[in-house]
Amino acid sequence: MVEYNKQYGLSDAELVSYETVYRSDLFAGQVALVSGAATGIGRGIATLFARLGADLMICGRNARRLDEAVGFLSQFGTRVVAEQMTIRDPNAVDKLMERTFSELGRLDHLVNNAGGQFAQDAIDISAKGWQAVIDTNLNGSWYMMQNAAQRWRERGDSGSVITITALVDRGVNQMVHTVASRAGVIHLTRAVAVEWAPFNIRVNTVAPGVIASSGFNNYSDEALEHFFSVGPMRRPGHAMDIAEACAYLSGNSGNFVTGQTLIVAGGADIHGDLWPAGKPAYFER
Repeated sequence: MVEYNKQYGLSDAELVSYETVYRSDLFAGQVALVSGAATGIGRGIATLFARLGADLMICGRNARRLDEAVGFLSQFGTRVVAEQMTIRDPNAVDKLMERTFSELGRLDHLVNNAGGQFAQDAIDISAKGWQAVIDTNLNGSWYMMQNAAQRWRERGDSGSVITITALVDRGVNQMVHTVASRAGVIHLTRAVAVEWAPFNIRVNTVAPGVIASSGFNNYSDEALEHFFSVGPMRRPGHAMDIAEACAYLSGNSGNFVTGQTLIVAGGADIHGDLWPAGKPAYFER
């Protein structure tokens, strides 16, 4: 488990004070489940939803970080419940969903934020490393959305699913495992958005570019120097950029949007050259 020793992106104080365009009661009386909510982008998403009145179920693998996140998120006056688990395990996902409905009474918004990858040349990725990323990003996201959708169908409830993916159309150098898994999520999202429309379930993805967050602790100084100049805007985004995109898709503003990928990347999908493990000399010519 990587220790997040350096602060990148918005601080907790900045997450609390960040000026949002949304009214403070947007999600009052509603419940949001945010995976991977203890740190990074997920913490930003959970913070904004709590600030906008939502009760929260958060989940992750690290009990200490989850406990700390519950303390932080509880300041907004809504209910916050945490479950230590891994989304790779469909039985753990089922337990999580059962607890969400039993303790919080409902579920309105599922934000599949939990995921992971590591920077490595494709030719050197081990079978174990490949499987770990596919299991989390693709299989885990699927277990979560399918379980939520089944429960919404049984109850006759509407619902919204958002999965945090990545820029995949141009590929991601040295992260082919995440390109494969995230592309899978994007295309299954398009498929189930059609299948689940009769149940009034909307399904979308948000594709971040380089976002300054605690996740930067996973990368080398060389990679970080490069991250701060990727794309035409020549800077990284921050967690609230992604959180506000999720609020847009989850709220009434997104009620006619389904099967779509909202890119929040500062133009990095159309311009830029990302090498998270270091740019090979071949491409410096």
